[in-house]
Parts: sequence; C-alpha cells; structure tokens
Amino acid sequence: MEKNLEIQDYKRIFHYFQEISAIPRGSGNEEEISEYLVSFAKEHHLEYTQDEANNVIMIKEATSGYENEPAIILQGHMDMVCEKRKEHTHDFLKDGIKIIVEGDYLRADGTTLGADNGIAVAYILALLSDETLPHPRLEAIITTDEEVGMNGAKALDLSKLHGKYMINLDSEEEGYLLCSCAGGLTGTSTLPVKRVSEYGKKIRISIGGLLGGHSGIDIGNNRSNATKLIGRLLFELREREAYGLIHLQGGYKDNVIPREAEAEIFLSASGEQSLTDVYLRFEQAIEDIMQSIQKELSGSEPELNWKIEDMGEDTYDIIHSVSFEKILFFLVHMPYGVQVMSSNVEGLVESSINLGITQIEEDKAVFCNSIRSSFSSYKKNLSDRLNYMASFLGGDYFVRAEYPAWEFKKDSPLREHIQKIYQRLYGKQMKVEAIHAGLECGIIYEKLPGVDIVSIGPDMTGVHTIEEKLSISSTIRVYQLLEMIIMEKIEE
Repeated sequence: MEKNLEIQDYKRIFHYFQEISAIPRGSGNEEEISEYLVSFAKEHHLEYTQDEANNVIMIKEATSGYENEPAIILQGHMDMVCEKRKEHTHDFLKDGIKIIVEGDYLRADGTTLGADNGIAVAYILALLSDETLPHPRLEAIITTDEEVGMNGAKALDLSKLHGKYMINLDSEEEGYLLCSCAGGLTGTSTLPVKRVSEYGKKIRISIGGLLGGHSGIDIGNNRSNATKLIGRLLFELREREAYGLIHLQGGYKDNVIPREAEAEIFLSASGEQSLTDVYLRFEQAIEDIMQSIQKELSGSEPELNWKIEDMGEDTYDIIHSVSFEKILFFLVHMPYGVQVMSSNVEGLVESSINLGITQIEEDKAVFCNSIRSSFSSYKKNLSDRLNYMASFLGGDYFVRAEYPAWEFKKDSPLREHIQKIYQRLYGKQMKVEAIHAGLECGIIYEKLPGVDIVSIGPDMTGVHTIEEKLSISSTIRVYQLLEMIIMEKIEE
C-alpha cells in the first residue's frame, strides 16, 4: 500500500481511511483495529469504552454554546467483507488492503476495498479529531462483526449514552436518506452424507465470471448464483448421463451472491465402454447445457464461463446415490432470489433469500442461506420452509445471526433537518427510502427506544465484491453535509 494516496485530502478523511485499510479487519478478526480506535481515543483525550466484543464507543463533549443541545450518535462498523480473486495471494488475516486511485474512485487490488464500512470509521475519526467544528455532545459507536450477523451491535451496552438522534453511516448512495431496512437471519441446513469407494475417473467442473454482489442490495438486480447454476447443471446432466458426485462447493460469505462454484464428478465405465469414451461424451453434454445457459444469461451475466478438468483415474470415495439425490433435490428446490416485492415502496425488494455458502464435507453437506424481509412473519416463513425441507430429507437446520427490521418512523425531526440542509446545499431534494439490506439501526433502536435514526453515505459500487469502488468527490460532499448537520441546531 502506498504511504499516501495521490489525492487531495479533506479534513483527513482519506488519511484515516488509509490508516484503517492497512489493518486486517475481516469479521472475527477485529482486535487490532479495535485497539487502534482505543489508541485514537486516548490520543485525542476522548472518553471511551471497549467491551468484550471489541466494540468501541467514543464520546466528545459539546463545544461552547452547544452544551444544552441533544447529543448526536454517529455509528458505523469496523469489520469488512473479505473477498478476493481466486488466484490472489492476499492474506486477509495479516495483509492490509492495497488501495488504487482510479480517476474519481478508490478501489482495491484484486480484493474488496472495505469502504463498507471503513469510510464510516474514517468519517467518525475525522469529525472527532476536528478541533474547529462546533458541535453538541458526539457519541460514536463503532461495532464489530456486522457483516456476519451484527453480533457486535447485539453485545452493545448503551446505558451511558444520551443521544437523541443517530446518524448511521453505512449507506452506499449519496442523495438518499435511508429510514428503514429489512431484518434478516442466516439459516444453515445440513444433510448427512454416506460414501462408497469405486474406481473411475474424477472430473472437476468450475463455473465463474458471474457478477455476484451484496445479497441484499444486488439481489433484485437479476444476479445469478453460481452454486444454484451448478445445481441446475448437475440436475440436467442426470437426464443425459450416469455419474456420481464427490464434492461440491460454492460461496465464501452468507451475505454475498457467489460468483464461483465447482463440483467434482465421478465417471465409471461398463461393458465395452472405455473411461475415455465416457468422459468425451460427458464433456460434450456439459458443453451443450452450459452453452444453453450462457445464451439465457447473455444479458445479465455476460462474463459467465466454465471449465472442465480431467483429474485422473483412481479409487475415489463418492457420495452414495441416495445421499446424492437428497443433496441435489435440496439444491435445486430451495428458493433463491427475490421472493416478494414491496406493495408499499415502489421498486423495493420486500423479501429475499440467498444461498451464500455451500460445502460438502466428508460426512455432511452444509448450505448457508441469508434470508431478508421487511416483515418478521415472512422471514420466519422462509426459514421454516428450509427447516421443513432439511428435516424431510433427514437433515438438520439451525438459525443464527438473526436481527430485527428497522421500521419507518413517521415523525422525524432529524430527517427534516437533514432534508432542509441538503436542499439548501445542492438545490434538490434528498430521496427518502427504505433498503433491502441489514443495518444495525433496528438492534440499536431496541436498545435506545425512541431514538431518531437515519442512514446516509457516499456513492459506492460493487460492495462485498472485488469490484467495490468508492467515489472520492462523493465522500467529500457527504462529509461536508455531515458537518452542517452537526453544526446547525435541530429544530423540534
């Protein structure tokens, strides 16, 4: 990573973003970044707490003339989604992110950038270190493990906070004022696997080149799921050729639409057939099916590609035919994608499901689905359906990382305050919207009933993918908006 980004900084935003990007901070690996935040608090003589979950809360008392104004909470999360190109050597446990400046955008070198939600942390540090900005009491909450179920937010003790207003900084489009979000959960299904040993040929089939994306924000953009595609391929192959299954895997994160997946297939020969003849016929069947799928998806997934590799002949432990049929049935029939569109907000996905991680181990097949819904009842319905399918097939199902929806607040002085400032600054209205993605606002609202919450952020694209980018100019504009929100007193 270059020592200094070759861009003109503003109020040290990008200085702090670069500093935190140099620290590995994947979900579950946040101790170092948490300690960095504590060191920052000490350096700037801020009151702070660091809990057992490594959440950090920092407090800066009001400047002169703002002592009687309601406190404002600033909130973001310190962890990031760790995705990289398959061939990339980057080690997320010890390597910092290499940031590249590309015109008006920052991106990473073959990995996720971590602007989700590193830019929130940079904003907060820049604001807390600014000794020239007049402000009411500022209470900064920076959480851990947001990307894997909001576990940090769930562990928060907010009993010492006074904040009446809260600005969440985990949004990804300038000009939008988010005031509601979906709730969600991760549902994990496991099916038992029995194996038998046979002699034959192993083939590896890989699917890649898909757009992938955030399982909430991008789920309504007609993104294909690589694991579901390979399930379709396996289903259609069984109508043409006999084969066995050795292994299947796809996806690395619950909340990411898989870009790549692979399966290891077993072929055997009978009678006068040679394994070579069987392989050539099987290879042609794969090509026929994939070319047909490629034609279907030419508009939505233009970079779809596949690869067939001959892994050689040997004795392999293949999945028993009964176990295989159950796995394939589950993979093909589990719901995926948008389930219901909102009838209240035009264009908003109301409920969805994403198969994020699939892994067949020696004795079990594991499927992790991310379920999102604006209604807890439909979220439960989708979860119950997965449970029913897994149980019917002799497997197990459990729920983790469940979090509530953040419901729309009809009367919001903070929302009106921000809209007025935005209109004055930019001569246009800020769009008030809901989002089909998980934010920590719902959890925090349960801990601080009545707090007035909104969410804003700069322009980002490709979050949760290696295509993630952050707009430099938008980052500065949103920070300037933040300054005005904090400086101007809120009318109630």
